Amino acid sequence: MKIGVLSDTHIPERAPALPRKIIEAFKGADMIIHAGDFVDTAVIAELRAVCGDVRAVAGNMDGSGVRKLFPEKQIIRAGRFSIGVKHGFGPPDKLIDQMLEAFKSNKVDAIVYGHSHQPCNRYINGILFFNPGSPTDEVFAPYKSFGIIEINDTIEAKIVKL
Repeated sequence: MKIGVLSDTHIPERAPALPRKIIEAFKGADMIIHAGDFVDTAVIAELRAVCGDVRAVAGNMDGSGVRKLFPEKQIIRAGRFSIGVKHGFGPPDKLIDQMLEAFKSNKVDAIVYGHSHQPCNRYINGILFFNPGSPTDEVFAPYKSFGIIEINDTIEAKIVKL
């Protein structure tokens, strides 16, 4: 199973549309996860044109249009694995603790989050913490990026630099 992962697209504030490289990379994906801060619902339609299974959460910069469509927290089954998804808020150095707290009552194998625009791909206590970064902003991050998660017998994730 191939899952495209995005967060913090901030369309149209930071870019007029998603970069073409993302659309190409997500072709053939079984699912797309967006970890919030779409800003404009046009991003949702663009992603659904590539993959019919788009899962997402609302972020702190998302307005009522996005909030009506997506919750703030979600748990997704992908194969035999559970993936928690939440955007995050506040200081970037507190995000891991915030995610641990948000999913402490849930058995998850991975947590996909955003907010900081800083890519993260690491395991803590057996849980994959994956932040794909932002594909439209490098003010708060070392580069623009998105992610791919591959699920077979294991979960493997990679950050893709733009």
